Amino acid sequence: MNHRALFSHLDSILRLHHIEEEDINKIKTAYDFAAKLHAGQYRVSEEPYIVHPVEVACILASLQADTDTIIAALLHDILEDTDTQPETIKKKFGDDILNLVNGVTKLSKFSFSSREERQAENFRKMFLAMADDIRVVFLKLADRLHNMRTLNYMKPLKQKEIAQETIEIFSPLANRLGMGKIRSELEDLSLRYINPEKYFEIAQLVSQSKMERDQTIQAIIAKMHSGLKNTGINATIMGRAKNYYSIYTKMKRQQKTFQELYDVTAVRVIVDNEKECYEVLGIIHSTFKPIPGRFKDYIAMPKNNLYRSLHTSVIGPRGKPVEVQIRSQEMHEEAEYGIAAHWKYKEHGSVNAANDSDKKFSWLRKLIEFQQDIKDAKEYVDNVKLDLFSDQVFVFSPKGDVIDLPNGAVPIDFAYRIHTEVGNKCNGALVNGRIVPLDRKLKNGDIIEIITNKNANPRLDWINIVATAQARTRIRQWFKKNTKEQHIAQGRAILDNEIEKSKLEEIYKDNKLEEIAKQLNYHSEADMMAALGYGEISIKKILNKVKTEEERPRLPTLKIPRAKNTKEIIGLEGLLYHISKCCFPVPGEPIVGVITRSRGVSVHREDCKCLLNVEKERMMEISWANAERNKIYIARVLVEVIDRIGVFKDVLGKISDNKTNITHATIKTRGKNFAVIEIGLEIRDIEHLNKIMKGILNISDVVSVKRQQTNSGPSSANRT
Repeated sequence: MNHRALFSHLDSILRLHHIEEEDINKIKTAYDFAAKLHAGQYRVSEEPYIVHPVEVACILASLQADTDTIIAALLHDILEDTDTQPETIKKKFGDDILNLVNGVTKLSKFSFSSREERQAENFRKMFLAMADDIRVVFLKLADRLHNMRTLNYMKPLKQKEIAQETIEIFSPLANRLGMGKIRSELEDLSLRYINPEKYFEIAQLVSQSKMERDQTIQAIIAKMHSGLKNTGINATIMGRAKNYYSIYTKMKRQQKTFQELYDVTAVRVIVDNEKECYEVLGIIHSTFKPIPGRFKDYIAMPKNNLYRSLHTSVIGPRGKPVEVQIRSQEMHEEAEYGIAAHWKYKEHGSVNAANDSDKKFSWLRKLIEFQQDIKDAKEYVDNVKLDLFSDQVFVFSPKGDVIDLPNGAVPIDFAYRIHTEVGNKCNGALVNGRIVPLDRKLKNGDIIEIITNKNANPRLDWINIVATAQARTRIRQWFKKNTKEQHIAQGRAILDNEIEKSKLEEIYKDNKLEEIAKQLNYHSEADMMAALGYGEISIKKILNKVKTEEERPRLPTLKIPRAKNTKEIIGLEGLLYHISKCCFPVPGEPIVGVITRSRGVSVHREDCKCLLNVEKERMMEISWANAERNKIYIARVLVEVIDRIGVFKDVLGKISDNKTNITHATIKTRGKNFAVIEIGLEIRDIEHLNKIMKGILNISDVVSVKRQQTNSGPSSANRT
């Protein structure tokens, strides 16, 4: 398709949806600009690259998106795939369009430790941009839809990967926004590549039963028209086949065959207004026998994605059940296009532009709350999927405020949604005026009142009870803080005891502890005390900072065996030595040499507990050389965690992200709710180790990460 034909295709769609001539000219300017910059670029399908942004713009035009969004669609790959600077777009098209383009531009120019981390950051960026301007997600969904339509040109492994991502993120997002038309196509296309065998099996079954279904539907429609004939209601009645993915999930969930499903096809009745919806419902129930328990009023109680409709199931011709949906034209547009049909956002895409009292979009603001609470990108995206893409229940506060929570939420979730302190001090709950257990699942319409007690604290088992990421994060934060205070007290007790024995009371003078904390890379004295309390740092390392130069051991004069190559350690030139297995020192951290009787010099960490029993005359000052390293060292790490399913996998995943080999790993439970993971790592130097330990510490449910000391361990491995 040449460039003139391409824009003609877009132009016809714009005119079909009554875009003004002035706006069409602006869109043509953007098209010319994009076509020029993408000239010479081709997609995997070997089509000119400009085809993709034009198709994305066409999808958005069919959603009746505003002019700025369509222009941004034409420009959405400019920053990523060309040398164009943001200032150029700002100057030519304005701030609004630049912000939209930035919102969908991937983070390809930044450095990440893994593909997973990059992808998680891309999603986090998209979610936050979406919370600022909802049109960003229109762009992203249209972009993904066209990519899915052309996925057949990708390699099979890539097809499955992209399809899985689509079904986990983009399809639920389209559903959450009420964009049923896009959601259905994304789901079907995803199923085609994730499970092609099941996709084509369902497609064949649907095709084979089409004639029988059509006959049933036509008989129902004829009977409905007859019933509506004298009412004066102008109704459009049509049959609607369920999409393949819906059929697939229903068969899987209910453990039924295709032949056992009765709502593969539904009848949809579209009328002029809400009043007529209920009138038509009465006529249908008087014409066909309704099935008890199968009526749902989504008009009186809309779904959380704005969906409104009446659903009922009746016994149709030949005794087969049929689902009937009744809605107004406005409701139908909302069901097909979701938020895109609510053009309170058409001129001002910002969520904040909507009336703050409108609770329908409060979930978008939660994206910002998650960002503040959860720093790890992968955990952030997992929690967005858990909290925002699950089915919702709507409950009420005693004042009548509506609170939406994920399906499976309990009173504790409600308490933390009200305020962190309400959750922390939660001591009980009243649901509909009756005291209930805190693990009682909430239902639509429940009225919740939280009972608090100033002496109450969260319980660790709440983490396994709550359904919201917000509650889970707040509980973890409380326990981390509480545990830290205990470790600070424990650290101070260790220090006081050692100071009394060593007679080094001067450590308490002139903020010396604060200075030592800074020297040891801790933010404050309290942080250092906490580290001492849970074993991250030894008391010897702190006391060594107090000793004067005169007190430090000098090089001994004892005879030591010679070795040919000792370039890695300064002070051991020509001497035979070995890396101690009790503390496993690694390059970059302070070390001490200990002269042994037969094995030369044993190299220890400066804070090694074994040094407490070594005579000073056997110790010697040494340090790591700055030479290029081609050796791998073993480090042992202890990770204290709140015990829950998947935490071990998360820890191993963070190590894998840093491209680090694991020599061994064991888990030991400690009490009912805690566990300790012992891991052996192949490390280049202390920076490498610190990066891994910091990454592990950022994982939810990790309480502490510290080096382990032991009397035995695996030998260090040499690599060239």
